Amino acid sequence: MSTDTTTAGGQGGAPGTLVPAKGLRAGILDLGDSVMLGLASTAPVYSLAATLGLIVAVNGNYTPLILLIGFIPVLFIAYAFRELNSAIPDCGTTFTWSRRAFGPWAGWLGGWGVALAGIVVLANLAQVAGQYLWLLVGDGALAENKILVTATGVLFIAVMTLVNYRGIRLGEHVQRVLTYVQYIALGIFALAIVVRIVGGAPEGQAFDLEWFNPAGAFADPGAVVHGALLALFIYWGWDTCLAVNEETENPSVTPGRGAVISAFVLVAIYVSVALLVMMYATVGSEGIGLGNEANQDDVFVAMKDVVLGPWGWLIVVAVLASVLSSTQTTILPTARGTLSMGVHGALPARFGRVHPRNQTPGFSTQVMGAAAIAYYVAMSFISENLLSDSISSISLFIAFYYALTGFACFWYFRGTLRESARNLWFRGILPLVGALLLTGAFFVSAVQMWDPAYGDTEIFGVGGAFISGVVLLALGVVLAVVCRFLPSTRGYFTGKPTAVASAATTA
Repeated sequence: MSTDTTTAGGQGGAPGTLVPAKGLRAGILDLGDSVMLGLASTAPVYSLAATLGLIVAVNGNYTPLILLIGFIPVLFIAYAFRELNSAIPDCGTTFTWSRRAFGPWAGWLGGWGVALAGIVVLANLAQVAGQYLWLLVGDGALAENKILVTATGVLFIAVMTLVNYRGIRLGEHVQRVLTYVQYIALGIFALAIVVRIVGGAPEGQAFDLEWFNPAGAFADPGAVVHGALLALFIYWGWDTCLAVNEETENPSVTPGRGAVISAFVLVAIYVSVALLVMMYATVGSEGIGLGNEANQDDVFVAMKDVVLGPWGWLIVVAVLASVLSSTQTTILPTARGTLSMGVHGALPARFGRVHPRNQTPGFSTQVMGAAAIAYYVAMSFISENLLSDSISSISLFIAFYYALTGFACFWYFRGTLRESARNLWFRGILPLVGALLLTGAFFVSAVQMWDPAYGDTEIFGVGGAFISGVVLLALGVVLAVVCRFLPSTRGYFTGKPTAVASAATTA
């Protein structure tokens, strides 16, 4: 049983905290790797392709401003992650920090929120990966074959689970290749649009500062809130670089910097690409216009042949690479979150075991991959519409654990807020405001999902997205109660000593 610990000294007077050594491969990632993981986890190419049309449908020409507004709470929570990591660089992130701030129940539910969001989004990523692969074959008709697409999606999850299981360095190499592919393809796509705009796109629209006018956008506050909630989803994922903090150089500093840097890079990419696409395609409802309902599921695929001609397949490859890279980097934080829960006794000790040779969360990685596959297959064959609605409910899970992290930051550092202006803003005001904004987003999103017209299914007169979100979140409460009474995890809730998973035990 390993009881070795490392002490994390917080910056600016933050309390030092003992972090159990878990056997992960320390110091293998640098700042560049951290930023890359943060960028890749958001699947930026796919996120833009799938969400831009939806935001335009609600906010029209104000879409670039909405992307900036949606970034505000995300940035504030990024600072919360950075500050908490400076004091407690534990790969459990939200689980560990919420437990330290509010106690075992909050910690357990925070960990559940992270795992839940990861498992559900993996089902979405698998579906998209399966479809996009077969879009590249022949005339693309195979992408409509449900069994083939599902089997392909399962294979992708299994392969990426194996990559993560075999080692963080292998995963980093795979991630680097996929990241290069998607960003090079996106760069070619953006450059082609610039060339066409400069050459005089006949049906384009000129840049207008009005697109960034808050007074015009807030003429319809409901549309702003709806658009900002959609934007929240496309920014989600940068916190992956915090989940590998124990495997990063200078774990109390580098991951936090990586999170903030990746958040800023993401908003720059999203706003600039959105502007280019709007100027070329317009927000109209005809042809390749972003307001055309036929294009809303994927605006890039709708534009690819017009922009790139015979090279249109490049954007399909970019989306596929984006989805695959996000699949891998989604498994990373969920597996490390449950690893930390196992080490701290919130889950059975087997979850806390690290593979002695690969130095990865062996059992936790396998469980996360298996859970994602089981959920994806079940939802695919029970109801694809219900699968779609459960994916829509991801915004609830994201808002829940991001807000919990913001509140935890404010409460954990409450005794140091008066020590400096920096502490007051970055540990107090900004995390608290971000948490309050996301709490509001949670309830607004829940109200919207209650309406059966919101999604594709209706259950007892209520929207399927709401039912999916509530049931899955409530399942976390049920599982926490079960763990409260299990002999192997009871000590986590009662405060009595529990066995710490041995880092040297074979998974």
